[in-house]
Amino acid sequence: MEDVDVIYHNDTGISFKWKNGIGNTDKNRVQLVFKDMGFYLLPEEVMLFSENIRVARRRNPQCFRCLSSDVCERNILLKSPLQKMDFAVNAFELNEICDLVEGTIFKLQLNYYLEYVAKN
Repeated sequence: MEDVDVIYHNDTGISFKWKNGIGNTDKNRVQLVFKDMGFYLLPEEVMLFSENIRVARRRNPQCFRCLSSDVCERNILLKSPLQKMDFAVNAFELNEICDLVEGTIFKLQLNYYLEYVAKN
């Protein structure tokens, strides 16, 4: 973990930036890892992913009222920020991914504020 700067993590995944000096890395990109998947995204792609999560939640409101949503089959189609890749999740997984993405966005915006805006 010495090669990364952790941005946010929860029980399902982690987001981080690769430290400078690591070959073939882009200091603006965020690595999002959850379950068996990893995404190497620009901040605007993380925002797009957040919107895709909101759309998936709006399309399946019954899943978030269900008492057994954490044990349901993977019946929610979630569009990834990558144009040709979608995946199926259950309501529990979607909530965990939502927390990971929203926590990442919050920390990125907080870091930007502290680094650029608050200095003035």
